Amino acid sequence: MLALGTLKAEPRITEAFRTGAGMGWHEHDEDVFTGCEAFFRPGYIANLTTSWIPALDGVDGKLRAGATVADIGCGLGASTILLAREYPNSRFTGSDYHDQSVEVARKRAADAGVADRVRFEVAPAAGFSGAGYDLAATFDCLHDMGDPLAAARHVRQALDPGGTWLIVEPYAADDVAGNLNPVGRVYYNASIQLCVPNALSQPGGYALGAQAGEAAIRQVVTDAGFTRFRRAAQTPFNLVFEARP
Repeated sequence: MLALGTLKAEPRITEAFRTGAGMGWHEHDEDVFTGCEAFFRPGYIANLTTSWIPALDGVDGKLRAGATVADIGCGLGASTILLAREYPNSRFTGSDYHDQSVEVARKRAADAGVADRVRFEVAPAAGFSGAGYDLAATFDCLHDMGDPLAAARHVRQALDPGGTWLIVEPYAADDVAGNLNPVGRVYYNASIQLCVPNALSQPGGYALGAQAGEAAIRQVVTDAGFTRFRRAAQTPFNLVFEARP
């Protein structure tokens, strides 16, 4: 579904590369939105609450006791809802600039029975609401942003001084040679069709793409003022980073 939905935009993507104008995520066929979730959601189900959250320093305990969480670039809400199910004492705010995705996320939260502790808002990554969050999270979306540094600075400002930023990104090496494998080839194709055009369509001047690698993500995070950054976990498809103020 994701691949076929993406290919529907091929003429526009070709023109976008010629002009440098880019093409926004919201301009794609709706199969891209549901297909993207279908691609990443199994990994979240398998790893998010069982290994990724426990790999973060002290976060699992905070969430079980009751914490506030910002899920930035939440899309259709899969990650937000999974967290809300596992941690009923915590409160969650999911945000995304794509209003149609937010509408779907709200319905899915209601259907999942977690609407009492989850709310969704339409907001850019550098402008989501709230402050004093114990946990902020970005799932497979930081590299898509036109200005990931502005988003990272906003996350830094919105976190509690003892808070944590969970950054989940597509698995990537820091050089092309390290990405010449089956997973890397899939991600390079997705980056050409989706990630880079979306970033170029937004203000900011960045185009990290799906194969940004750990060094590029570390640079964004440290430039935003975070003082601690580490790789906390990984799978064949994702790198999982912990950033602290």
